[in-house]
Amino acid sequence: MSSGARNSSLGSYGERVAAQRLVEQGMVLLDRNWRCELGEVDLVLRDGEVLVFCEVKTRSSTAYGHPLEAVGPAKGARLRRLAARWLAEHDARPREVRIDLVGVLLAERGAAELEHVRGVG
Repeated sequence: MSSGARNSSLGSYGERVAAQRLVEQGMVLLDRNWRCELGEVDLVLRDGEVLVFCEVKTRSSTAYGHPLEAVGPAKGARLRRLAARWLAEHDARPREVRIDLVGVLLAERGAAELEHVRGVG
């Protein structure tokens, strides 16, 4: 398997785990892997009256840092632009919008570790 295919598979797994955990916490999954020319939003969820745009980063180890370290200011700005585009294309006017990050770190054995950071942008 090429490293690109392995990373894609790892990312898909992390997004599934993150979506499942967030839904278990009471959120409603509205969209997944929504794309436009600006990029992609991993997960769009509703948390009560709040619309949540969620970026998921998955790593198999911390050799290159914690998964959440991969989201810097430029990625945050792009997520805000993507959220605005999603809202416009879906004619959505939520009371509040939030951008969350979920870091998924695979464990050698057992369940993956998830870290959910709310309201980063």
